[in-house]
Amino acid sequence: MGSFNGPGLVVLLGITHDDQPKDAEALASKIAHLRIMRTERSLLEAAGSALVVSQFTLYANTAKGRRPSWGAAAPGPVAEPLYEYFCSALAQTGVPVSRGRFGADMNVELVNDGPVTLILES
Repeated sequence: MGSFNGPGLVVLLGITHDDQPKDAEALASKIAHLRIMRTERSLLEAAGSALVVSQFTLYANTAKGRRPSWGAAAPGPVAEPLYEYFCSALAQTGVPVSRGRFGADMNVELVNDGPVTLILES
């Protein structure tokens, strides 16, 4: 994994069964251009970077019982190529992208500069 200093985003990317490359492209563009950085600038305008981490747990279903169900998350052979595609699509917008290791246990550190956490869906 890389390290960036300065403004940026940590993108926790969950992929489900019906996600497609066009969804990844639209989401990458939205993230690059969404005006959420200081002084209402986009990530591109702020010359920011992104750390993209695959996060299947975003699709946890906790409605029943005490154990989450992961059935809504796409399996690795489906999700990994789309994760890579998303990272490439985001990089093609001009945002420097650092990637987590797909499927690996990772310790991710971030400094949350401001109370902004968003859920974006394709």
